[in-house]
This record gives sequence, structure tokens and C-alpha cells, in this order.
Amino acid sequence: MKTNDLYDLAHTVAGEYLSSCEYPWQALGGISSFIISLGERLGDGYLCVSPGVWVHKTCKIAPTAYIGAPAIIGKNSEVRHGAFIRGSALVGENCVVGNSAELKNVILFDGVQVPHYNYVGDSILGYKAHMGAGSVTSNVKSDKTSVTVHGETEIDTGLKKVGAFIGDFAEVGCNSVLNPGTVIGRRASVYPLSSVRGVIPADSIYKSADKIVPRV
Repeated sequence: MKTNDLYDLAHTVAGEYLSSCEYPWQALGGISSFIISLGERLGDGYLCVSPGVWVHKTCKIAPTAYIGAPAIIGKNSEVRHGAFIRGSALVGENCVVGNSAELKNVILFDGVQVPHYNYVGDSILGYKAHMGAGSVTSNVKSDKTSVTVHGETEIDTGLKKVGAFIGDFAEVGCNSVLNPGTVIGRRASVYPLSSVRGVIPADSIYKSADKIVPRV
């Protein structure tokens, strides 16, 4: 569940920021302020396309996409038709934010793909993590109480809005739902049409809630 267990911090410009957080959900409250601070000191190649929005000149941004402040879109990333970036979104290098995808209060490490009809809110996605078409993060419990992360120990985050924390190289199958506080370990895979809750170990395959097997 810890930040260093999930992510190689060398693959994001937020590495120093995240290194101060033992658990990744501790970073959620400061994403907006961090983006503003970082945006004001980005190097050559970044354009401030609107107040609080910085986009690298190598990016491909569809004219129908919306990017709200604060946001940073990294080098060689693509934001496709109808994407809705609501704000507080740090998108790394070589990422894909696809058609009708929606982002809010997120950090996407380099190489992340959320390419088709994805909702990602109050979440952190690691290096080269991939969400299949229609897979989403659910970030609010139905009773609106604070989110607890259910692993070997249970940790109350103290937050009412917590999405998912997806480790480096993890794969989430099409039309899956990651319930509030879900943690997907490095190189883990989730079968399509899954409803996932709790902590999925690294190097495992989630087939169902009662069938999580090691990757061989």
C-alpha cells in the first residue's frame, strides 16, 4: 500500500512531492497546489495555453478536448477528442487521455494510458499503467463517509473522496470498476468486468474477489 511499493518515482515530475507521502492517498489534498507551483517553473518547451494550464509544445491536443486549471500535460502526450480534464491533473510524458475520458485531481506517471471512456478521479496511476475501455475509478462511497483502504491492515484515509492507486505496469480490464480506496500492485492485472475492492498484490491476476492468483 505504500507509495514506494507501488511507484518508481523517477518516472514522474511529481517524484519529490510524492516521496514525502508514506501512503499515496496522502498526496491527494495537495495536487492542485503542487501543479500551480510546478507550472510556474517549468522549463522551455511548455506553453501556458490558458491561466493555470501548461502544455508541452510536442503534445497533440484535440480541438474538442477541454483542459481546466490547474493542469500540466507532459511531453509527447495526446489528449483526444472529447476528453474532459476538469482540473488538478498532472499528466506525464508519453501519456494518452482518450476520447470521452475524464480526469479530476490525479497524477498520471509517464506512459499512462486512459484511452477510451475512462473516469479517473482522486487517483494516482503509475508508470505505464493502462486502463481498458470503460474502466473507471469510483471515488465516493454511497454513504459519503471517509474511505478506508482494506489490506492486511485497514487504514482510514480520513478522506471522503479517494479513488484508486494503480502501480507501475498494472493493467485494468475493460468495463471494470475500482471501488473507493482500491490499490493495484505493480504489474498486476484485473480481468474485464471486475468490481475491485481492497489491495491487489503485485505480480498477481485478479479474476474475482475470491480468486486472485500469482502471475507466472
